Amino acid sequence: MQYDVTSIIQGYAQGYFLMADKDNVLGWYSSRGRTLIPLDKRFRYPKSLQRVLNQNRFQVSVNKNFRAVIEGCASRETTWISSELQNIYYLLYQTGWAHSFETWQDDKLAGGILGIVIGGAFIGESMFYQIPEGSKVAMVKLVERLREKQFLLFDAQMMNPHLERFGAYRISEEEYRNLLCKALETICNLNL
Repeated sequence: MQYDVTSIIQGYAQGYFLMADKDNVLGWYSSRGRTLIPLDKRFRYPKSLQRVLNQNRFQVSVNKNFRAVIEGCASRETTWISSELQNIYYLLYQTGWAHSFETWQDDKLAGGILGIVIGGAFIGESMFYQIPEGSKVAMVKLVERLREKQFLLFDAQMMNPHLERFGAYRISEEEYRNLLCKALETICNLNL
């Protein structure tokens, strides 16, 4: 099936995101409020994670194994990442829009975060782990990278208890769209 990358990126740039419903029908969604991961002092994480970070048990990479991160994110009992959406993410990766931020322990993928980069916005689509703390370390290291690269926005889309532990907060749809417009005017690069 052919997908129009330009139209897909325009959808994300307008504040929408793709999801498959319970019947695996793909559609565009939005929400009245949006969840953001703070890129300032409000970002926090459990103290127990600091010990893991200090031990340097995980190595970090960008796009080392994008396909494995998609598969890890989709490998759940219930998932909104259909096989069609996996193909779209891979196409966005091939065209430079989608990225995986990964943690590794030795040669094993420990965890990862899948996202789309448009200007100074990182739109987080999903995350997973195979080794405990793998995705949490990925989150901390990704925030460090986004700060270093001067990103303006880390969109997590929807709140959950896991994200709350990192200081995630909700803003109105109007606030989100204003911040997204500013982020789209910025040029940032997730890679080294």
